[in-house]
Amino acid sequence: MREAVERLWPELKWIQDSGLRESTTRTWVTVMERSPLKPEDLNEIPFTLLIPNCPATFMEHKRCVVHIARKSAEAMDEFFGKSLPIDLDTVIAGAILADVGKPLEYEIVDGEARQSERGKALRHPFTGVAVAMECGVPDAVCHIIAAHAAEGDLVKRSTEATIVHHADFMSYLPFKNLAG
Repeated sequence: MREAVERLWPELKWIQDSGLRESTTRTWVTVMERSPLKPEDLNEIPFTLLIPNCPATFMEHKRCVVHIARKSAEAMDEFFGKSLPIDLDTVIAGAILADVGKPLEYEIVDGEARQSERGKALRHPFTGVAVAMECGVPDAVCHIIAAHAAEGDLVKRSTEATIVHHADFMSYLPFKNLAG
């Protein structure tokens, strides 16, 4: 399973801290071992069930979010580095893990992705944080998982969580707007 996860996520190599890279990888491995989905399904299923006939896959969306978040953090560091510290590893790991709970929220029935019973009871930020904490992911990254979606509107987001939140919505809202 580790090899499949590493093929899905070449961006794991961007995480400089080896311990954080390992706990991030282990979280994805654990989720995929527990999910009814196979790793290759992530290249086929829609990234959201909230948009009917969503044309973008889970991995297209997720990898785009990681790239947007990294580039945004780098630009912010370039201009605000003296006054606004940003931990790039935390941003990258948080972006990679933001939707880690979705494979526990989805199931495939008759070739179609749909929300599972678990997904109806627990949205992916909750299941994602639970598995990430179990795998030793630091609280600063778990905060990003918890705060990346609408649930995070109720907490004060860290700088890194704000970056990932906006990267996620930059890659979501255009599709939502196209759908009407």
